[in-house]
Amino acid sequence: MILPIYAYGHSVLKQKAKPIDRSFPKLNKLIDDMWETMEGSNGIGLAAPQIGKSLQLFVVDTKSLYNSDSDSEEFKDTYLRDFRQVFINPTILNESGELFTFTEGCLSIPDVREDVVRNSEIEIEYFDQNFNKYKKKFDGLIARVVQHEYDHIQGILFTDLLSSFKKRILKGKLKNIAKGNCQVDYLMKFSK
Repeated sequence: MILPIYAYGHSVLKQKAKPIDRSFPKLNKLIDDMWETMEGSNGIGLAAPQIGKSLQLFVVDTKSLYNSDSDSEEFKDTYLRDFRQVFINPTILNESGELFTFTEGCLSIPDVREDVVRNSEIEIEYFDQNFNKYKKKFDGLIARVVQHEYDHIQGILFTDLLSSFKKRILKGKLKNIAKGNCQVDYLMKFSK
C-alpha cells in the first residue's frame, strides 16, 4: 500500500527515531509498504520517519541511479544497479574517504535540490529484514544515499547540512512546502 510521505515541517522528521525488534507488529507489511511508497514516488531511499513512523528503519534501492549511457564510472557500476537493502537499527561506525559534493533531493522536501558535502566512505552496522546482523563498508553514491537515509532516523534533513546562507535563501520555499504550497505527483501529508 502506498503511504503518504510526510512533508518538511512535520515534527516526526526532526525526532531521533526509536529502535525496533523482531516482535514489532507487521514489520514485513511495513517494509513492503515502504518499498511500494518509495517506488511510487520515484525515490531511491525512504526512511520510516518520512511515512510518520519514528523508527530506526530505512530502505534503499539505487537501481534508478544506474544509467548505462552515463560517462561516469559510478553510474556504470553493476553494484550500484543491483543495490537494494533494508536497514534496521543501523549505526554508522565510521565515515572516511574524501569529502565530495553531490546534489541531493528528498521526497519530504519536493523541488529542493542542493549540493551537500559528505564523506565518500562509510562503515555501518545494521540488521536486515530477517534480523541478520551485518557490518559493511560502502562507498561512492551508495554511501551517500545510506548517509542521507541514516540522517532521517537521526532527525536530520539534508537542508540542515547546508550553509546558513543557503538556508536563508531556501527559507520561503521550505515554509511553503510545510504549508502544502507545492505540487507533487505522489501522496504527501502536510503539517498545515
